[in-house]
Amino acid sequence: MPADCSRPVSRRSFLRLASATAAAIPIVTEAHLAWAYTAGAQSSSSGVRLARRFHGGMQAIPPDAVLINANENPLGPYKIACEACTNIAPRGGRYDFEQTMALGKTIMQQEGLSEDSIAIYAGSSEPLHYTVLTFTGPSRSYVTADPGYEAGMRAADMAGARTIKVPLTRETHAHDIKAMIGAGGDAGVFYICNPNNPTGTTTPKDDIVWALKNKPKGSILLIDEAYIHFSDQPSCMDMVKAGEDVIVLRTFSKLYGMAGLRCGFAAGRPDLLTKLQTYGMNAMPITAAAAANASLQHPEMIPERKKINADIREQTFAWLDKQGYAYTRSQSNCFMLDTRRDANQVIAAMQEKKVYIGRVWPAWPTHVRI
Repeated sequence: MPADCSRPVSRRSFLRLASATAAAIPIVTEAHLAWAYTAGAQSSSSGVRLARRFHGGMQAIPPDAVLINANENPLGPYKIACEACTNIAPRGGRYDFEQTMALGKTIMQQEGLSEDSIAIYAGSSEPLHYTVLTFTGPSRSYVTADPGYEAGMRAADMAGARTIKVPLTRETHAHDIKAMIGAGGDAGVFYICNPNNPTGTTTPKDDIVWALKNKPKGSILLIDEAYIHFSDQPSCMDMVKAGEDVIVLRTFSKLYGMAGLRCGFAAGRPDLLTKLQTYGMNAMPITAAAAANASLQHPEMIPERKKINADIREQTFAWLDKQGYAYTRSQSNCFMLDTRRDANQVIAAMQEKKVYIGRVWPAWPTHVRI
């Protein structure tokens, strides 16, 4: 186990906790793992109103709760990232753009990109929203997989764009690329999250290459690689290098364990990234930039954490297989579990036991993200 800032987690302790909690919840039956989710706020106090505004209605979570509800990494930042935060914190009175510049230089060198092909943000949500706002509108639709990550749909609503939701393929739960291109004749953005959130499933790169060749002229492929490091999926950064109509998103929130620190970047042709700046650029938190840069200096972190995640994931899937439950065959840090009933009821029942799991997507009402 790596020397991280968080409390160590083992496969054995994870599954022992999951099995014990499952046995205690009659509505889920003894065959389920311990899953739960935070329901909406229940009162109208100022604190709850604040939670609704900034946290999607999430209630305060008990300190002894089991949290497998959000796409976070319980290992937290790597030890060297924590040290970088500590060392830079006394300089927090300055914007210190040099930290962001240093991070950009490291990304540029590791990805083989030019300096003006990278834009660093506090996470990857900002460039996701900005891309949709920039390239969609009343006459240019937004095309996404269903179920898929919802943030782009909200941005499309703000842009006055039509959202086209295309079901995942039946067998592999990949993006149905040909159906997406076929449905988006007027599209401004085709959003491809690979691996997909919430299913954790992947889409072959050959399909994405086909989309690039067959998409409408002037449209953009927005390729979200937030979970790429958990999988064996090849990156699409080579499309950026080739100057194609793509914007690739990366974040340090997932495998790098920096969800709370907020750091990510967009990679794309310089003229595309310049258009995103219409919606603003902001100074990066110097702690996030320093931690991300320090993490990138240790490439062994990726295979190490990838293996930890994969081992627990496969052991969990083996347990589910023995119980006869259906789930999406994920290559990421999350998957969708078929609860065999209204998944919201399971979420509420698990929350009563202080076990918090993910949310439900309307397209799959009996499934919940784990």
